[in-house]
Amino acid sequence: MRVLLAGGAGFIGSHVADVLVNRGDEVVAVDNLCTGRASNVAHLVSGPLFTLVQHDITMPWPDHPALRDPFDAVMDLASPASPNDFATMPLEILAVGSTGTRALLDRALADGARFFLASTSEVYGDPLVHPQPETYWGNVSSIGPRSCYDEAKRFSEALTMAYHRVHGLPIRIVRIFNTYGERMRPGDGRVVNTFVEQALRGEPITLHGDGAQTRSFCHVSDEVRGIVALLDSDVQEPVNIGNPGEFTMRQLAELVLAVTGSSSIITSVPLPPEREGDPLQRCPDITKARDLLGWEPSVQLSEGLARMVHHFRTHEGFA
Repeated sequence: MRVLLAGGAGFIGSHVADVLVNRGDEVVAVDNLCTGRASNVAHLVSGPLFTLVQHDITMPWPDHPALRDPFDAVMDLASPASPNDFATMPLEILAVGSTGTRALLDRALADGARFFLASTSEVYGDPLVHPQPETYWGNVSSIGPRSCYDEAKRFSEALTMAYHRVHGLPIRIVRIFNTYGERMRPGDGRVVNTFVEQALRGEPITLHGDGAQTRSFCHVSDEVRGIVALLDSDVQEPVNIGNPGEFTMRQLAELVLAVTGSSSIITSVPLPPEREGDPLQRCPDITKARDLLGWEPSVQLSEGLARMVHHFRTHEGFA
């Protein structure tokens, strides 16, 4: 296939680019590099199947040679997605989930391409149903500190479904649960890399409150395998892709200490105002992914953390 990959220099997007290029697809990655990094795809740019175009998808398309020919698939993975981004780039997040997604939908429609939306488990908010199936409509605040991201993704899902119903556009929607691994951006405020960075620096690992909040963590290699399986499928409804193994934040901190060999202590701190509304639980029901895609995760958290720690030590300057 010929694939337009918005957000292709980001954490997950760059891994998607790897898989597509390695199987012989031509990938044109579009990224404004506000949170993506050119270093994530530096190993691909010299090859014949990959092009990186620096562009903001909320703006008119540039006249770039790689964008002139039609695409077989248009993938929307373009959005800042960390708690720090919610505080510093809320307007940009809302723009990319509305204007940006619509620009990509229009391109897919013009090219006769399938459209792939990377949505999120954040559409479920602070869930009242556990684990969360795709049929759950969510418990989401439209005005809280993280609403810029939650509502942008909910809108982009609605917009995608409207294009499907009105224009018959073939679509795929993945709801991504907490993903971690190599190429995460240091300092972005997500819990796994925050704990890893603190441990590698020998700083206290900071739990918000008692650390009883839970998340399910999916290694990026498993996540991308599910994303590509959905892209290649005929499933035109949202599908959860995540690891149903659930861990408390305290368990995660203890595991990070074990993997890094750090002597850091674990300490409790109050929840900062910008983290108001953080869900207490998050865990995917992946029945649909198993039944329709034949997918389930295989990387254990300890193994994935070891890969991530090695990457941080060898590529991000951590001792």
